[in-house]
Amino acid sequence: MNSDRIKVGLRSSDIVWAYTLLRIIMGVNYFNHGFTRMGNIPGFMDAMVGAMEGAWMPEWLVRMNAALVPPVELIVGFLLIFGLFTRYALIAGLILMIVLMYGVTIVQNWDTAGGQLIYDLILFLLLAGLGFNKVSLDEKFWGNKSSHSSEDSPEGIMQFVRRKLFKRRRKYHPSSQN
Repeated sequence: MNSDRIKVGLRSSDIVWAYTLLRIIMGVNYFNHGFTRMGNIPGFMDAMVGAMEGAWMPEWLVRMNAALVPPVELIVGFLLIFGLFTRYALIAGLILMIVLMYGVTIVQNWDTAGGQLIYDLILFLLLAGLGFNKVSLDEKFWGNKSSHSSEDSPEGIMQFVRRKLFKRRRKYHPSSQN
């Protein structure tokens, strides 16, 4: 009877490879978005102004944001491909998606907004799953500490700030100069 059962489970090595491949796929996507637009940023800016026509946003603001999109995409994509500073690349990608989502929803381009939600979900999964970022330059250089360091938690950040403030206070406090 036991031989008829199929064992189903997730192996951590499979999750690591699935995570790695998804991260690289997302990186290639972002990198190629940025790379293909870098050669014609003025044209991309003009296209964005046209897409935002009728929105309340002034043209200079649309152009400024449009000029930043290709280099951010290029850098985020490069970092994701190699798994370098992965946490920060994913956060930058999500911030970029907030800006892009704001733009497409302000002009009520719901089809594009729906497509962007897929990017958002994948970026979320990659950020939430940073513990599986084992095949990466982060892992090679820092043992992946940059991906899930205790100093990145709110408590760790507060301890870091306290250490810096205490150190600074002690340095300049007259009683500490004995």
